[in-house]
Amino acid sequence: MPQTVLILGSTGRFGRHAAAQFSGAGWMVRHFDRARDDLALAARGADIIVNGWNPPYTDWAAQLPALHAQVIEAARQNGSTVILPGNVYVFGRDTPAPWTAESPHDARNPLGRIRIEMEQAYQQAPIRTIMLRGGDFIDTARSGNWFDKVLTKSLAKGRFTYPGDPGIPHAWAYLPDFCRAVVQLAERRETLPGFTDIPFPGYTMSGRDMADVLNRIHPNGARLRRMSWRPLALVRPFWPMAGCLLEMRYLWDTPHWLDRAKFDHILPGFRNTPVRDALASAVELPSVEHKVHPDKTVPAGG
Repeated sequence: MPQTVLILGSTGRFGRHAAAQFSGAGWMVRHFDRARDDLALAARGADIIVNGWNPPYTDWAAQLPALHAQVIEAARQNGSTVILPGNVYVFGRDTPAPWTAESPHDARNPLGRIRIEMEQAYQQAPIRTIMLRGGDFIDTARSGNWFDKVLTKSLAKGRFTYPGDPGIPHAWAYLPDFCRAVVQLAERRETLPGFTDIPFPGYTMSGRDMADVLNRIHPNGARLRRMSWRPLALVRPFWPMAGCLLEMRYLWDTPHWLDRAKFDHILPGFRNTPVRDALASAVELPSVEHKVHPDKTVPAGG
């Protein structure tokens, strides 16, 4: 009998890929509609609740605590395991890399503190929770994230725009790989502790690394340029989202990558998509044959 997963936020970038990967692995997939469905009822019989809810930054303080409290209660009532996509917002600018499951959560900015408190709520709850923590997402379609809204927005004109120091390492997660790992963790949930924080190693790339790969696969090339943050600073008094984006700027100037030891111990046979193929799909190019053109600059897996 197939196992059942309830996807919250199935129309978002993470939820869309999670639903596809669970379906491909033979799970029975339920999609939750916040405008129509009741969470307690929708979660009945669900082995897994994948929490892909992610309101805009400006709504985090008002919405996140209540949303996650609902998920925790639904999981408690139904004996479901919750899977969360974690991020790196809990780490501060002075947290030494690599970032591990044991690295201190010492972010001091408001969005970072909200994430820290949210994770603590799951740690203290009487449910099983698996949190897979990834870097910035690389999607297979334009979905309004940093990669397509800023970095590759002008790639058709041969420009690659980077919002931070292009010479330092930065953590990235290719969504099909990330969600494939989510499914594998779901299938191993009974072997994991009540709360498991697992860094997803993904790719570690500097801005120059990424520009170099794109320059080799994109027909228009990828000339690296630095993004100016001044326009965001100017509109901050009138556009609340600008303040949130500026608040998270430090992650683009803080060298970081996610340690792979715990992930490899739990999923020892997992292999990432070659980075050239991942970036080709993200900018809607045909898949690159990595065996003919090996990428020696950026190893898949970081």
